[in-house]
Amino acid sequence: MRRDLRTCSSTSSQRGFSMLEILVTMVIVATALFGTAGLQVYAMRVNQSGQLRTQAVFLASDIAERMEANKTVAAAGNYALALTSTKGSAITICSANACNEAELAAWDLVEWGNAVFDLLPQASWQITFAPPAIPGDPSNYSIVINWTDRRNNTQYATAGTGETFSYTASRSIVR
Repeated sequence: MRRDLRTCSSTSSQRGFSMLEILVTMVIVATALFGTAGLQVYAMRVNQSGQLRTQAVFLASDIAERMEANKTVAAAGNYALALTSTKGSAITICSANACNEAELAAWDLVEWGNAVFDLLPQASWQITFAPPAIPGDPSNYSIVINWTDRRNNTQYATAGTGETFSYTASRSIVR
């Protein structure tokens, strides 16, 4: 009989222990899930930042190719653009009308600037021209695109703050 009492008393003292193990396991699993969710949110923010950088590279390449396609006025400095951050409008719309080379350069700059404005948050852009030192040498352009990446601020929709990034590209135009 004594054996039965010991068996009964040891089983009754372990009844709540399984419940405690389950609760501890649930806390560990919940912590792991919250950590995984946090990593996923961080990955999405970094992915968006990479997308913005890719857009800046694409946009700089776009205007450089437009310059290359219109070499005569590009070599003369018609693609120079002061620092701006607003949309523009072209006097002559070259997609609908015939344009000379200078009008095409002005239209290219407006179209490109509007694309930068639309694709990058809080963007500003500038294209500087350096004429050749010796006649016959290439003309050089420097294309600078700035934007604000709001990934560091969780309330960016209302605050509008973040980290400013810049991409600079250069292009030599040989007439």
